[in-house]
Amino acid sequence: MSFADHFSAVAADYAHFRPYYPDALFDHLAEIAPGNDQAWDCATGNGQAALGLVGHFARIHATDASAAQIAAAAPHPRICYAVAPAESSGLAEASCDLVTVAQALHWFDLPRFLDEARRALRPGGILAVWCYGPLHLDDPAIDAISTHFYREAVGPYWPPERTLVESAYTTLDFTGFGELPAPAFELRHDWPLDALLGYIGTWSATQACREATGEDPRTRLADELLPHWGDPAQPRIVRWPLGLRLFRRP
Repeated sequence: MSFADHFSAVAADYAHFRPYYPDALFDHLAEIAPGNDQAWDCATGNGQAALGLVGHFARIHATDASAAQIAAAAPHPRICYAVAPAESSGLAEASCDLVTVAQALHWFDLPRFLDEARRALRPGGILAVWCYGPLHLDDPAIDAISTHFYREAVGPYWPPERTLVESAYTTLDFTGFGELPAPAFELRHDWPLDALLGYIGTWSATQACREATGEDPRTRLADELLPHWGDPAQPRIVRWPLGLRLFRRP
């Protein structure tokens, strides 16, 4: 089946520049799961969430509809990578203690995915979905420039699904699952300027802007940031609040 493929062309950059998730998130998921046998990381991308699960589950089945993303994923003996759409995992019925979706649910056919997650989960199994929206930097001037770039420079190029991320998935309907309280987590990295620009280059809006205009919008962004950043090798604290929703299969 077809899928919204915004990232195959930047799979290598995605693997290099996308932020990783906090260990405390995976600790919590392992605690609330009914067992620690098998987890399915759906739309794994380059395996960031799958790698976070390896210390807690005996096996991780990690799927993505993009063959390029799977090819760029970090190998691990506990992770079985496979090219598969979110709506058809290839897993046996009631075989998973946990299903995770990191920064990808907004691309899915949600009712069909929920049917597949319910089929793959054991009774009492956990569905965990999360996303992160706009970043924030430790310097107000740099943060304002970054926010303007996100909202104005590439704002018109965000796909409509981006509104689901900005709402932290709170508008989506998970009928058939019982919702659980979700602790607050955030992503945090200390990044030099080139890491920030590399990450911004993986945005679907940045790619769309570049294709539409023939120019890389990050060139002007770098020129605006540099006077405030100082030494470009100097790390700055970058934070993203994590929007997490947790559900238990009846």
